[in-house]
Amino acid sequence: MEKNSTTRHVAIVEKCVMTEMAWRYIFSRKDNRQYHIHFFKSVSQLREVEKSFPWSAIIFSLSGSRSSRAESLLFLHEIARRRPEVQTIILANSESEMHLIGHLMPACLHGILNKCAPRRGLQERLLHLLDNHPVTGSERFCDREACNDPLSPTEHAILRYMSWGYSLSEIAIQLNRNIKTIRAHKFNAMTKLGVRSDIGLLNAADILLHLPVSATTCAVMQVA
Repeated sequence: MEKNSTTRHVAIVEKCVMTEMAWRYIFSRKDNRQYHIHFFKSVSQLREVEKSFPWSAIIFSLSGSRSSRAESLLFLHEIARRRPEVQTIILANSESEMHLIGHLMPACLHGILNKCAPRRGLQERLLHLLDNHPVTGSERFCDREACNDPLSPTEHAILRYMSWGYSLSEIAIQLNRNIKTIRAHKFNAMTKLGVRSDIGLLNAADILLHLPVSATTCAVMQVA
């Protein structure tokens, strides 16, 4: 097929040595040799050579570190805005993290996969995403969930204030709402995002906090 005649440079940010070895094996197979895979341990390593290759795709395998996740999401948002022809894919740590990122990222991603899913299924879905992305990058697939933000401006603001360490009563003062209204909005946000605890909600808030300033302050400005 024509798509196999062109070498595609793919960057994979992956900290885990064992996972990197698995991906190396998968992409070394004869039917996947149209891909030239470049592995990086961190976003900072990728930044150093980012302009040196005509990337077809950049894959971010998120680690359990909050700072590493924040760095990856910021860089992904930057790439999506600055180089829209590059396919951007996230490998999340769990179903819940996958759904949170899909809901909250302002940029439309080409794919968000759960790297804890069964290996064969994950491999097939990732290769399907890569194989069906045009070499020219002239078309973009936007996952519906990733493009349709379910949260209201007030719910966005509450999550951001939570990530900054505000209590619900302090948030009520900041937004000029009563505490019952804030609790209701918090419950609605948890329902929409599919989280069942404050920890899950804080993870969502953490994602919002580490998005670019223009994206993170928008909802606060709308309700302030």
